[in-house]
Amino acid sequence: MLGPNQIRIIGGVWRSRQISVLDQAGLRPSSDRVRETVFNWLGQDLSGLKVLDVFAGSGALGFEAASRFAKQIVLIEKDKKAYTQLVNQYKLLSSFPITGDLRIIHGDGIAYLQTLQSKSYQLLFLDPPFHQPDLLKVAAQEATRICDDEFGGGIYLECPNDFDLSEIESFMPNWTRTKCMKTSHVKAVLFRRSSS
Repeated sequence: MLGPNQIRIIGGVWRSRQISVLDQAGLRPSSDRVRETVFNWLGQDLSGLKVLDVFAGSGALGFEAASRFAKQIVLIEKDKKAYTQLVNQYKLLSSFPITGDLRIIHGDGIAYLQTLQSKSYQLLFLDPPFHQPDLLKVAAQEATRICDDEFGGGIYLECPNDFDLSEIESFMPNWTRTKCMKTSHVKAVLFRRSSS
């Protein structure tokens, strides 16, 4: 039975393992329903992919990717308490070893994106705090430079369900919205490159 501040990893090596989530303003882990849909879009086996979770929060998306055999997974979290929680969660999870290399970085996601080489990751998760929509715009623009989805992956983002995606799409030329779902609170979207 899950506690009020717990979520469960839904697939892969860590399937059914629990993640504790801080009770903190702005921290909103992706729901089971959303994560299940997203990984149906992406596939259950992410072998070979380099994955970047830019606003890691609870770590739900990054840990799911790690559980599904991603080659390299980097979680970035700016908030010190949330970062510490991610490190502690990984220690608990790693009693069941994964095949990939997982790193957790305490830092600013946007600043980190700006240091990366072009086409250095295959899958990027962009799920910033909903009360900071400008973060999503800047991150999406940077992500189009960094993401190489030729062999799988793409740019995944979550935003409030009333968010106008045309704003984001204007920052993402040559990328197409290939999948989209809405819940009562969230819009989940996967973009893939449409041209070079």
